[in-house]
Amino acid sequence: MDQNVPETKPRDAKQGGTFDPSAITDVANAVASLQCCGSQGKGLGTALEILVQMVKAPSCFRVLAMSGAMIPAGMEEIVCQLLDRSIINAIVTTGANITHSLINILGSKEGDQAHYLCTGDEKDEELWNKSMYRIYDTLVAGKQFAAAGKILYTMLRDEFPDTKRLALTPSEMFGIIGKRLAKRCMLKIAADHGVPVFCGATSDSELGINLMKFREIHDFTILLDEVGDIGNFSSIISNHSDHGIIILGGGVPRNWAQQIFPYIFDLEDARGFQSRFRGYHYAVRFHTGVPDDGGCSGCTISENVSWGKYYEGTVHQSVWGDATITFPLVITALFQVLDKQSKI
Repeated sequence: MDQNVPETKPRDAKQGGTFDPSAITDVANAVASLQCCGSQGKGLGTALEILVQMVKAPSCFRVLAMSGAMIPAGMEEIVCQLLDRSIINAIVTTGANITHSLINILGSKEGDQAHYLCTGDEKDEELWNKSMYRIYDTLVAGKQFAAAGKILYTMLRDEFPDTKRLALTPSEMFGIIGKRLAKRCMLKIAADHGVPVFCGATSDSELGINLMKFREIHDFTILLDEVGDIGNFSSIISNHSDHGIIILGGGVPRNWAQQIFPYIFDLEDARGFQSRFRGYHYAVRFHTGVPDDGGCSGCTISENVSWGKYYEGTVHQSVWGDATITFPLVITALFQVLDKQSKI
């Protein structure tokens, strides 16, 4: 073979060499069969394969880094079931997702809704006049934000009845809230299973706005120690030899979860120790960011290897596309694969 010609191989004959819809039996079969295709279809199938490896690795500590508007888009129950199945061991997310999770539990009876679908073509000035806020094709009422703020204040005031000023980490606050919630939601299920929830940008959200309102209106000052949670997260990471991450989008959650390895390396180096940690061993990323603008949200896993955020031999797959499509498909397939294997 000409050495200038790259080695090639035919499409996998075991999978039919092409996607055959008449042979599909379930979601897991469909996603796995996409590995014989090109582009993002192949990536979707490979993502499933890596997730199965990640979950079955006995000592792997698994992190979910979730940005974007995933909770108002209807993805919360997926996260709850990932927690119930012990597939994720820590969550790094945004203050917005936390707030929308609290909004989701506001219904007083079964079937009540907190987020509403719309066409996305509504006149936004009319929505403003009606105190309705739009997230693409999802609406949430201003009164729901206000109600969620009252719930948050009541829970924190009940926990600290005589305190005017306190400092705690975001993960500590989310744990307190989760233990006080009665209805099923991300924070409650995380607290039920002892899974920490981290947020590296609490002030960039309605959550931060609420905490500032508590300070101004109720003389109740809560100082969130986000830096302290870097130490808390590193202590957890350091107790495990293997690590995996599922990334939805980019932004602060992605980099906050990734930067923990350079932090551990720098800390051990300053103490004169040889670092035992080399970054995440497994990574699956669902995103629409691209690397060309130099931003963290779109940068490749390979680029992050240069920072020590990933092991040079990391098993990884990036799937470019709307995470509200790719994420639920792959996780549904993952559940089906794991359920089938548990019956063997």
